[in-house]
Amino acid sequence: MDVRIGIIQTAKELDIELADGTDRDQVISDVEKALSDAEGILWLTDKRGRRVAVPAARIAYVEVGAQAEERRVGFGAP
Repeated sequence: MDVRIGIIQTAKELDIELADGTDRDQVISDVEKALSDAEGILWLTDKRGRRVAVPAARIAYVEVGAQAEERRVGFGAP
């Protein structure tokens, strides 16, 4: 699953590829929890086990991608 985070006053986005078994609803819950506190920090672990921290006050937006099995490629894709 891919997570894309926009950072305030930065032209680049932070792209994080999470492990295949990551629960999408849990990631969204973690993002909401971090954003509810102005001093909060969003911690995510990528598929290689590296931990990434983003201060909630600097987050412009968060885009959570689909699970790997939900992705469709080819003519049958909606």
